[in-house]
Amino acid sequence: MDTSERGRAGLSMTWRPSLSPGALLRHCPVRQADLLIVPERIVVLNAEAASIVGLCDGHNTVEEIAARFPGEVFADVTEFLQDVRAQGWIR
Repeated sequence: MDTSERGRAGLSMTWRPSLSPGALLRHCPVRQADLLIVPERIVVLNAEAASIVGLCDGHNTVEEIAARFPGEVFADVTEFLQDVRAQGWIR
């Protein structure tokens, strides 16, 4: 794979992330927050994180997801995706 196809976080820009089996993204009206529900854990997401995870549907590439967040945020989005992938919450 050509290095131009990799982001600064080392992710393939053509990877199409999706939630791992057993992971759910839900809105909690009581907490007024989006939750990532994974086995034996509930993660409260901020608005930006919830937006990114919501785009991990297996259809959007990393590049398409990051492009939705303008400016210097591109590297932050790819780093976040790498971290969430390392946790096993997306594949």
